[in-house]
Amino acid sequence: AMYGGLNHGRIDLDRLRTVLAGLSLPRFDGGRLVLAVDVSPWLRSDAPCSAERLFCHVYGRAKTASQFIPGWPYSFVAVLEPGATSWTAILDAVRLGPVDDATAITAAQLRRVVERLIATGQWQAGDPPIVIVSDAGYDVTRLAWVLRDLPVELVGRVRSDRVMRLPKPPRLPGTNGRPPKHGPEFRFTKPETWPEPTRRSY
Repeated sequence: AMYGGLNHGRIDLDRLRTVLAGLSLPRFDGGRLVLAVDVSPWLRSDAPCSAERLFCHVYGRAKTASQFIPGWPYSFVAVLEPGATSWTAILDAVRLGPVDDATAITAAQLRRVVERLIATGQWQAGDPPIVIVSDAGYDVTRLAWVLRDLPVELVGRVRSDRVMRLPKPPRLPGTNGRPPKHGPEFRFTKPETWPEPTRRSY
């Protein structure tokens, strides 16, 4: 009977996620919640019959390079805490499928997590915005637009070799020819191209 019950058991994922959101969560100064979102694969290289495997980008399995190994990528959202620790409070996990738009899935996942945190009283009006930290592979601009109605601030790592464009300069009177589409280059690797910051945070 016991094994029969285990074989027919189930996990109410929505209820589990709500319980996790209602636990005592670590906070930074001022009571701020800081969340991290990242993808971690469950590698299944020896399981060719496992459905919906993807090639997962992994490091450390080869001496000189990263590799792509079949597996299931999972998007995790965890609460970070101040100080050096290896413990994390996982709030949500979603498996990414072969046809999924990773940014759309991440945005929906983050929205549900933040809404649960609000519903369980972890964030209330007047509290500092929830910070969401992501790695370089995320489209932080798109995520910020999709989540603009929530009390969140997104922080994303940007590759150090990126080149962006500053706003185009105003067109001077009497100037002939086609106006420029973009402003000057902003190269992350060349400090001489950096503009004066409009805001500083210490």
